[in-house]
This record gives sequence, C-alpha cells and structure tokens, in this order.
Amino acid sequence: MVKENGRSEKRVGALRAEELRRSCESGCLDFDSTAELAAPDQVFGQERAINAIAFGADIAREGYNLFVLGEPGSGKRSLVRQLLEQRAAAEPPPSDWVYVYNFAEPYKPNAIELPAGQGVRFRDALSQMVDELRTALPAIFEGEEYRVRRHAIDEKFQGRQQAAFEVLENRAMEKSIRVIRTPAGITLVPVRNNELVKPEIFEAMPEAERRQIEADIQELQRSMVQTFEQMPRLEKERRQSLRELNREFANFAVREIMDEERAAFSEISEVRDYLDMVQADIINNVQMFVQSQEMQEASELPGGAQQGGDGMAQNPLGNPFHRYEANLIVDNSQTKGAPVVDEGKPTVQQLVGRVEHIAQMGALITNFMLIKPGALHRANGGYLLIDSRALLMQPFAWETLKRALWNRETRIESPADMFSMVSTISLEPEPIPLRTKVVLFGEALTYYLLSAHDPEFQSLFKAVAEMESTVDWTPESERAFAGQLAAICRAESVRHLDPGGVALMIEQAARHAADAEKLSIHMGHIADLLREADYWAHKAGAELITAAHVQQAVDMREERIGRIREKSQESITRDIVLIDTDGARIGQINGLSVLSIGDLSFGRPTRISARIGIGAGRVLDIEREVELGGPLHSKGVLILSGFLRERFGVESPLALTASLVFEQSYGGVDGDSASSAELYCLLSAIAEVPIQQCFAVTGSVNQHGDVQAIGGVNEKIEGFFDICKARGLSGKQGVLIPSANVKHLMLRQDVVAAVREGRFHIHAIDSIDQGIEVLTGIPAESINARVAARLSAFVKVRKSADGETGERPGERQ
Repeated sequence: MVKENGRSEKRVGALRAEELRRSCESGCLDFDSTAELAAPDQVFGQERAINAIAFGADIAREGYNLFVLGEPGSGKRSLVRQLLEQRAAAEPPPSDWVYVYNFAEPYKPNAIELPAGQGVRFRDALSQMVDELRTALPAIFEGEEYRVRRHAIDEKFQGRQQAAFEVLENRAMEKSIRVIRTPAGITLVPVRNNELVKPEIFEAMPEAERRQIEADIQELQRSMVQTFEQMPRLEKERRQSLRELNREFANFAVREIMDEERAAFSEISEVRDYLDMVQADIINNVQMFVQSQEMQEASELPGGAQQGGDGMAQNPLGNPFHRYEANLIVDNSQTKGAPVVDEGKPTVQQLVGRVEHIAQMGALITNFMLIKPGALHRANGGYLLIDSRALLMQPFAWETLKRALWNRETRIESPADMFSMVSTISLEPEPIPLRTKVVLFGEALTYYLLSAHDPEFQSLFKAVAEMESTVDWTPESERAFAGQLAAICRAESVRHLDPGGVALMIEQAARHAADAEKLSIHMGHIADLLREADYWAHKAGAELITAAHVQQAVDMREERIGRIREKSQESITRDIVLIDTDGARIGQINGLSVLSIGDLSFGRPTRISARIGIGAGRVLDIEREVELGGPLHSKGVLILSGFLRERFGVESPLALTASLVFEQSYGGVDGDSASSAELYCLLSAIAEVPIQQCFAVTGSVNQHGDVQAIGGVNEKIEGFFDICKARGLSGKQGVLIPSANVKHLMLRQDVVAAVREGRFHIHAIDSIDQGIEVLTGIPAESINARVAARLSAFVKVRKSADGETGERPGERQ
C-alpha cells in the first residue's frame, strides 16, 4: 500500500489486509521509555505557524497584530503563549502607570508614566508625605512663634478697629451724645449732666433743642456707617495678613518635605509638575491638616476655600487626603520581561478598565482611586491574547478593541458613555498610550468572515499564522511524535510510554487524521488520549503506558459515547430500519453515510432504491422534491443525468423517467458520496439486473463515470462491517470504495482481521464499470448493452404513443 518514500500506490480490486491499516513498528523506536527522550525545542509540525508567529511578534509596525488560525484543541494558544513568553523574557519590563488627582479639572484624573518599579515607590512616597504633613503642619501652627505673630496681627487690626470707634465716640461726646453698644447693636443717646436723657425728658425739651439733637444723631449715624463700611476692608486686610502668615509657615514645612520627593523623581518632568501642584494645593488648603476652627476661619480665602471646597466635593468617600494619593493601576515592579496577558473574558470593562462606584446614602459616588485597570493596561508594552469568538460574543467589545488599536490609546469608558445612554457626571480618566501587540485566536471560518465583512480587520491584523492539523507520516515524524508525547507526559505528570504504547498512539494519530500517510497533530486529542491511557495504566498498576492501555482507552471512549451508534445499529439488526446484507435485488443498493454528533462519528448504511418508467429523460430526486436533499446531493443526482445522456443518449433521446430515494430517511441528506450508489441502482433498474445486497457502496461519480474520493471512508466501512458482524459474517459481504481513498484507510483491527481471514472484503474501484461488475457478477459490457436495449425500447414505445414516425434519432427531447 505504501512505498518507501511514504507515497501510496494506486490499487484497484480486492484489497489485502495489509492495505487496510498502516502499522507503526515499535522496533523502529530505539528507546525503552519516552522518559529517555529529550523535550523538543518546539511543537513539531508547526514550523510555518512558528515562523509566522515570530514575524508577527517581531515586526514593530502599526497594524501588525496577529491572528492565529486553528481548530479548537489544536494547541495554538499554548504554542503562542510558549513562544511569546520566551520572547518576552528577554525584553525590558514596561512602564508603571498611576492616576493622580487633577487639581484643574477634578473630573479628569491625570495619568503619569513611571519607569518599571517606580510606581510603588511613588505611591508610597505620596502616602508617607501626607502622613508627615499631617504631623508637621499642626505642630508648626501650634508653635509659639506662630502664635506670637498671629496675636500681633490680631492686635494690630483690633487696634485699628478700636481707633475708628474712638474717633466716633469723641465726635459724639463733642455733641453731648454717647455711643452705647448693646447686644442688638450700637445706639446713639443724648447726654445731659453725664446722664442719659430718658425718652420722656427728651420729648419735654424745646422743639429747637430736640431738632438739633436729632440732626447731630443723624450726622453721627452717617459717620458710624462710614466707620462700619471700613470694617470689612480691615477684616480683609487682617485675613490677608493671616493668609500670608499661614503661607509662610506652611510653605516652609511643605517645601522641606516635598523637596525630598522632587529629588527622588527629578528626572520625571510630569512628576515634578504634579508635585508643584500638590504643594500649591496643600498650602491653599492647609486647614485640612490643621484641625482648628480658628485656623479655618483665618484661612477662608476666596480662592483657597473654594478650591478646598471643590476638593472635598470631588472626594465624597470621606477622606479628603485621597486627592494627594496615587492610584497605581499598572505595577511592573515584580514583572520579569514584557507581560503576556491571557484575557479569558474580554468584555469592554475587562479590556479597557472601569470606574467603580460606591453606594452612599442612595447615591453612587466615585473618585479617581476607584479607577480599575483592564487587560490592555496590564498588557501595555507586552502581548495580549484573546479568543476571537469570546471577543465577538461580548457587546461592543470588538469595536472597543479596534478603537483602542486605531487610536493607540486605552480610554476607560463604559458602553453607556460611548453611546451617550446616560447623562450623569462621571470621571473621564486621561487615556493611556497603548503599546500592546494583540493576538487573536480563532477558527479559519472566523478569520475569513471578519476579512470579508469588516473592512478594518485586515488593516489591524496584518500578521496571520495558521496551525497545521496533520504532518506526513515518516520515520522522522515518528521520532518527533514520540518526543512530543514525552513532553506531554512531563507537563501533565502522567506515566511515560513504552515503544508499543508510542506505536499505537502514532497509529491512532493517523486514524484521527483519516489518512494512512498523515499524522494528526491535534494536541488536544493526543493529550486527552494520553491522560485516559494513563488512567487505565494506573488501574492496572503498571509503571509504563503500553499498547494495551492505549487500546483500552480507545475502546472505553468508544463505549462511553457510543450509545447513539448502538441504537442506530440496533434499529437495523431488529429490522426496524430495512437493510439487506444478503440476497440480490433489482434497483436496490446499500449506500453509506457518516453521522456526526458531538465527538461521535460513525458510519450507517442506508437503502437506496430506484424505479423507472417511460418518460422525457428526467431523473427525479425525491429527496430534493420534498426539500430534504441538500445542494451537493442534488448536484450529484444531476450528474447522473449527464452520465446517462453521454453514454446512452447520444444516438437517440432518453425516453426515461426515474425516481431515486433514500429509504427510511427522515432527516436532511447532503453530499455527493452516494452518487455512485445511486447510479448503480439506476443501472440495475434499467437493465433489470439484480445487485448483490451483501455489498455497500460509497463514492461520488462524475459525468464520465469515474468514481471519485469521498470523506469518512473508515467510519463508513466500519459501520457496514458492524451490521454484517451482528448478523453473522458470510464471507461474501464487503464494501466498494474509490481507489483514491485507499491511502486513507486506517481501519479497526477487527475489520483488518476479518479481511485477512476472508470473512469480509473491501474493493477499490476507479469507474462505474468496475463497480457494476463486482455488484452484479456480470461484465460491464453486458450491463451497458442491456441498458441501451431497454432505453431503445422505451424510445419506440414513446414514439408510438406520441404517434410519431420517421423522425431522426435525437430530434425530440
């Protein structure tokens, strides 16, 4: 079956047992256990994908993010992670990022970039600075020097106020009027003989005297108003003097402490600018540090109080000192190399971060300390791995990721903010520059759909890596496969395999690939089978996994998922679904199909029947007429009509009508793998030659009568074999397959044994003529002659019925 170069020979006729399954000779594996094998440098068979991944990771151009194509379980994610972690380990760790309070626009926190490891230091330094100021500032303002100077300012302005009142009182005394201070205010009362004039005495005075006193009081009241109007100005001057005094003392303490922080971060201009703003804000809001009612009164500045009030309003979570802290959202102090972040739940908030809120007294409140990072923040300067299906299933996540990649920045926003669904005021954190290489994983269908329907996709994901599903089965690939098994054993902490176990694992890989010349490198399937074989080795108390344990794992998996297959076979063996495996019938044949349900795929025979009559050359597909036939099946039936016209309708018209149907088929039918069986059935009905029911047939056919390859050949053969075995193998039963499918045969051992013993047969054919001879036992020339004769008879009857004579053959269609 297989030449030395690994390429199969073309075989026609009955196949030998040796051609039905390729074996891996364990004697060619020169080791006693896979424990002796060194771990491979990389996953074998994926050189193309590895080179593409390396290219995508290395190229530092805009838009060269990476999309990795591969079947689920192909190992693409683990391979990419392994390669990127190796690469990232040699790269420098990226910057730290912190959010700080924006003193100019409190609702828009500022982002500051710091060298790796400096974020923690900066955060802790600010916290320590606040603690020191909360201790140092009260001590300064409670000191003797401050009290003396403050007292001097107070006395100075009190003296000025008192002097203004003394001037007023002296002017009043000159006019025999006294200024009296009462709880209700200031009152002017006339005086006679150093005694206050009572109201009744005042009323008894001569009118001229009374008018003079009233005029003097009015004049003094105007002077008093002028004096009072000077009080706010004097108070303002006092407060200004206190402010300057507070600034002087506060500036001394704050500058001394903050100069240490400036020196520590002197090379980072953004930090220096921020510390300058912190210093100015602390000096303007020193009352937050000095808990003194008297100090607060003295510090109620037009600008300072308003700024402080805004600060308190922007920090409603209870601690006004939060404004001087730093929210460290990206900390790379412990990161070795560039980060490789695998995001399993790529929602909008998981990607770009979020602003959390706290419910307080029926309201949702927040501040910049509640900003939380997303995966794009954590992966900034490194690599972000995302499953494309999971990403596309999350609302707005795909558009959010594209926007971040286009703008090269990570902007924290919610879907409600993006689409203006709410009008509440919230934080608007400053965007952070994005320097992340994004890697998407998905199936080929996802990639091609995105390429076709999203015009921005290929501009953002220009690097593509596609995982191989199979490799050529060669001695080199056998050794590489064994090394990969050794690596899985170490990674999964399972028992190692002996050469026999490795050989059977290789054969199972070929069987999974459905090709005797290929090995499946579907890492998920290989690892699962290895784990299950290890389980049975453990149950048996074995030190190594042998071929028996691998076979047991295969058999038990088949048993676990085989309920539907068994029920399907039972319906046939109990004659509920009618399938003949002996005898001969005209216009009836066993076709083969494959049913796939989850991880289970199995072959199932189906009876196909044909009925013919005189007509206009139409082959009626009953499946299509009742809308159970798919487009590929309908195409196959139309090809039959082309074959009949080409072979039998050149000299005379086809006066034939025929109907084809899959008996007891209640679901959809698609694919053209039964087209050869339908043609055999149709030829049998026309020639009135019975077909041996001990055979089942698969293969598609073209208009020239060539039998073409189909899929699922192993499952189809085994499905019919199981039915025959259940009824008893007669030695006559068998399956006809296209010769092009011989290279794909990796049949079960029991099927191979039955063929070796002559109890079952598999025939490889190239043409309909070869197949019809096997099925009927009659030479193809005889069958074709009978078909031609029968069709000629149909033409004569048709012409007679139509009353037509003398027309040349082929004139009527």
